[in-house]
Order: sequence, then structure tokens, then C-alpha cells
Amino acid sequence: MREVFHQSLEDVQNRLVEISELVTIAIDKATRAFGTSDVALAEEVIDADAVIDEKALALDEMAIEILARQQPVARDLRIVVSALRMSASLERMGDIAEHIAQLTRMRFPERAIPKGLKSTFLKMGELDVEVARRLTELLRTQELALVEEIRNADDDLDDLHVAVFEKVLSDSWQGEAAATVDATLASRYHERFADHAVSVAKKVAYLSTGDWTAPTGALDVSTETVTGLA
Repeated sequence: MREVFHQSLEDVQNRLVEISELVTIAIDKATRAFGTSDVALAEEVIDADAVIDEKALALDEMAIEILARQQPVARDLRIVVSALRMSASLERMGDIAEHIAQLTRMRFPERAIPKGLKSTFLKMGELDVEVARRLTELLRTQELALVEEIRNADDDLDDLHVAVFEKVLSDSWQGEAAATVDATLASRYHERFADHAVSVAKKVAYLSTGDWTAPTGALDVSTETVTGLA
């Protein structure tokens, strides 16, 4: 019975990795579509979001079944509950990629990126894709050094988010109302995508260290990892 339980936990981990891989593809396509006004690519992201939703729901149902049938306690219980919360964050990251794609479709054939902010949004897109890739690797390997890398990228995105708001609020801003709305929405989407990634990364770190409050630099990368998100 214990062997079956650990196999179930390993399956949960594999499913989290699979969803994270799909999210990475989604944000990569969404940010490229946003930067180039590629409406066909944007449509791919919008259509594919249903797959992410379905896989997140299937993982949740599996986790609930584990809770009901196996009645895990202590650390095993934390693993299953954390998986449910990670699934929710990953599903939301997929939604955010879809929102970015929808902005592209809504403004087509015009460019969704307002004048004067192209380089900023291109950088935000690159950072989000890198965050997604590192998060997938973290879920696959539990290599805690990746947690700090994700947090550092999130800090860079926060700075760029502030820069967008400073730009649209400055006296030099010449954008119309629609451009201002697009800029603020897109910036918020990019920033929130990384926030959710940090949330997942913190849960992985907690499962390895048992400490929510440990500063990033204090994470012990030699800490024993748990099979199946542990």
C-alpha cells in the first residue's frame, strides 16, 4: 500500500511538471505574439488554455482522491495540499498567458504594444519565459538554487512594471486612452505571471526545508529532497 501511495505522489509531481511545461509554451507564444502582433500565434495560446485547465482539474481530482483514500498525515499531507495549491497557481499562469494573447487579438491589425514601450515589454516577455522555464526545472528536480533565480527575475519584472506606470503617468506620455489601458493591463499581466511562479517556488522550497520564513540565501540546496515533490 505504501508503494502505491509513493507512486501516486510521483504521478502528482509528473503532472505538475507537465502543466508547467504547457504554461511555458503558452507564455512563450503569448509574449511573441504580443511583440509582433501575430494573431495566429495568439489564437493558438487562447485555444490551448483549455488543455491547461483540463490537466489542472485532473490533477486536483487525483490529489483529492489521494486525500480520501490514503488519508496522509504530517509531511505527506503537506505534499498533497501543496500540490493542489501549486496546480491553482499554474492554472492561473496559463490564464495570464491567455490574457496577453487576447490583448494581441483585440488590437489586431494594430500593434498591442504602445509606442515608447516596446523594449520594456520585450524584456518583460523574456523574463516571464525564463521564469516559466526555471519553474518547470524546479518542479522536475527540486534544485533549490532555482528558487533564488526565479525571485531575482521577479524583482526585475517588478522594476519594469513600475517603469511602465511611470511612463504612462509622465507628462511626456502621448498615448491615447486605449494605449494607456493596454500598457497598464499588459504590464500587470506580466508582473502577476512571475508572482504566481514565485508562489509555486516558495512551496517547493518549503517542502524541502520545512521553513516558510527562511531567506532566499539561507536555502540549503543540499537538503534531502522528497520523491514526488519531496
